[in-house]
Amino acid sequence: MSRVIVVGGGLAGITAALHCADRGHEVVLLEARSRLGGATYSFTRGDLVIDTGQHVFLRCYTAYRGLLQRLGVAGSIRMQSRFRIPVLSADGRASLLHRNGFPAPAHLAPALLGYRMLTLSERIGVMRTALALRRLDPDDPELDRVSLGQWLRDRGESPRAVEALWALLAVAALNADPDEASMALATRVFRTGVLDTADSADIAIPQVPLGQLHGSAAHRALAAAGVDMRLRCRARAIRRCGAGFQVPLRESTGDSVRFADAVIVAVPHQAAAALVADLPVAGARAWQQLSAAPIINVHVLYDRPVTHLDMAAVLDSPVQWVFDRTAIAGAPRGQYLALSQSAAHEHIHTRTEDLRELFLPALQRIFPRARQAAVLDFFVTREPRATFRQAPGTAAVRPPARTGVPGLVLAGAWTATGWPDTTEGAVVSGARAAEAVDLDLRSQRGVEVTA
Repeated sequence: MSRVIVVGGGLAGITAALHCADRGHEVVLLEARSRLGGATYSFTRGDLVIDTGQHVFLRCYTAYRGLLQRLGVAGSIRMQSRFRIPVLSADGRASLLHRNGFPAPAHLAPALLGYRMLTLSERIGVMRTALALRRLDPDDPELDRVSLGQWLRDRGESPRAVEALWALLAVAALNADPDEASMALATRVFRTGVLDTADSADIAIPQVPLGQLHGSAAHRALAAAGVDMRLRCRARAIRRCGAGFQVPLRESTGDSVRFADAVIVAVPHQAAAALVADLPVAGARAWQQLSAAPIINVHVLYDRPVTHLDMAAVLDSPVQWVFDRTAIAGAPRGQYLALSQSAAHEHIHTRTEDLRELFLPALQRIFPRARQAAVLDFFVTREPRATFRQAPGTAAVRPPARTGVPGLVLAGAWTATGWPDTTEGAVVSGARAAEAVDLDLRSQRGVEVTA
């Protein structure tokens, strides 16, 4: 039996470990934190269970949904029967993006033609642009050389159409403004996530905290699969040792060394580059070009309900997206709202007091009932490195699972999955990494491998 070390206990590492165990390998999972789940986790604040960020996903996230099924928590999500997003404006206007029961691409026609945030001519232009998007190939390297914003301007989209529709969806999906977002990744988002099939964009929202959905559930599933989980255990390097590898570790009980036939590196790109620095991995220095993009989440607990909506997108306001987290967080009274703010470069270092002065009046303009409500709590969670910077040119930098060193494989949403930095991309990468390791190990043992 071959031993595989998986470095990193996020979604990519969890997936890789489960798939390697399924293939009969002895698996050791190393995680520096005291919990599994990576960037998706929860903490308590008073009576509330808080997620660091609001994670929603789409019906087209088939790999991620498969992982939730494997973890036994597929019943802990709520999927829309049909795509539906209320869109609010600070001036009191409201509209609805939704699909009908028609097949693609007619499923979105009523939503786009009836979208009151745009003029009639802008709506017609948006329809034409959507049809043009369906003809693009997200794997075309030429698309990664331009930004979404530039492509939309070349199509004749107005600044308002870009702001009120395309950016509304793209900023949340890519954690980047249109002028900073790769057109290749935007094409993946809009084609796979919205345009290609009628139900692909139906939105799912977890109904339990992420620590329960990912961390606790993964711990149970990995234990059942026989994976040796080592928490509070940090890999310091990865070095060749004969035909295999040695991994120096730092644990709470002291330093040690683990040996393995193969290693899957499932940590963020900056950490991955440092871990493989002693090995001939081509392109590792270039991973730094992926950089990072921040997300902040603004959390507000009111003493009474201020909206009946469980989710809404917002225009002409500092607020981007707002979610009602009251029941999920276990709030005993009032209403708890979480604001998800992507591409938050201007706010990531802003003082909480200043953000309070910005966002509370903004919420009062969106939800008039908030003007009479008392704020019981206000706080901010910050993710300075929430995703890699999904800018034009990143496709050439994102590495494949294989490193060129037999038995050393990469996983993570930052690798060349073809997906943006999402839960789907993370899970896809973990599955591919496990497959690559299995093929390497079988080849070393002289087992016939077929494509």
